[in-house]
Amino acid sequence: MAAALLLEVRRRTQSALLVIREANLGSLPVDISITSASLEVRSREACAAATLPAEVRVAPSSCRGLQYLPGDGLHLRLQVQAGPDAKLVSTLSESLKPQKSYVFYCQSCGDIIRKEWKFLRVLPLPSENWSALVEEWCCHPNPFVRSTLHPQKDDCFLGDTFFLLNLGNELHVPGSPLCSSETGHHTSQSGSTLKSRENTRVICKRCKTMLGETVSSETTKYYVTEVIIRPSEEGFSTISRSQFVQSMIAQCLVEFSSAKSTFRFSIKGDDGKVYILIWLLNSDTLLVESLGSSSSHSVFTLFGDTLRPDSGPVGTWNAVKVLYQPCIKSRNKDLADAWENDIGVHPLTFPSETCLELLLILGLSSTSLPPSLRYMNSFQVTASSEEGYTNTKHGGEAAACL
Repeated sequence: MAAALLLEVRRRTQSALLVIREANLGSLPVDISITSASLEVRSREACAAATLPAEVRVAPSSCRGLQYLPGDGLHLRLQVQAGPDAKLVSTLSESLKPQKSYVFYCQSCGDIIRKEWKFLRVLPLPSENWSALVEEWCCHPNPFVRSTLHPQKDDCFLGDTFFLLNLGNELHVPGSPLCSSETGHHTSQSGSTLKSRENTRVICKRCKTMLGETVSSETTKYYVTEVIIRPSEEGFSTISRSQFVQSMIAQCLVEFSSAKSTFRFSIKGDDGKVYILIWLLNSDTLLVESLGSSSSHSVFTLFGDTLRPDSGPVGTWNAVKVLYQPCIKSRNKDLADAWENDIGVHPLTFPSETCLELLLILGLSSTSLPPSLRYMNSFQVTASSEEGYTNTKHGGEAAACL
């Protein structure tokens, strides 16, 4: 019988928290034997064992802080030897190259949005406060005050959570073989902001998922959580929706925290509403969990990355650990307002439907953790995979792993 365990490893400190799940303990007392590569739990009723993955080795003599928590099981801390941080999946700016041909797919259904697209330029957009910085540093009036940064023909501009493309009038040509997305048009009254926003939505023709929005007559914004980009010589590979969403958002969080030392994020919908507040704890977590019947892995697969081929009965995931607060239905409104006015908080905008998907993913992640690890201060805790996919091949907060 496999031991039901959860090992949370911090690669940078080479330390770990081991939780032996209560359902696996049987009646107390129990004997726990730990070697560098395995764990054995023996009680009067049964003996359970688990072999650790090859990349993780334990220092048995470092075990300390053994305690029993009802509902969780046995907790203890120990030193480990784990492999170095896995490189974060390639970002769009690293993966999209000029003069290389790509195919754009709808992530939800796999329908082709555009075939054989080759860019002359792939350029990052400036940060959201670039105009204010120009005002501060220029000794003359801002020359860009009335300028807009729109891509020219065969340009790709990369934003925080989206990319801008110049489609000309192709998007509006009925039945165009090069484009399988359409701009949503709805009956509306003149001057209605809501209806005006609906009229700019770019919708997948096949599954009606929102892919992005039109910015101008020639410029279209696609969100990174809605589109898969593959080199033309490679085929389309399917991936679960929840796995793709959590992986792309984890990538955004880690990239911004690394580049700008920003660790707090407000997740906004395209309707301007704040859906989630996220506080990034760390991005060097390695989760090791047994996959026996008593494990929570049946839930964890909804947001975890794919198992490694040599995982066997024990699964391993590189994860991003975050604290989060839901803000739907006016929850945590005061905190959301405070974060809105805090320059240390970075807003990330996604389609509103994707924000709700992310909230569900975070909730499932939290519930798969042992009860004592689900909350920190006023936040919930969660962890999600940072390596599941690349787009081009603490009183009431919750925690999760992305």
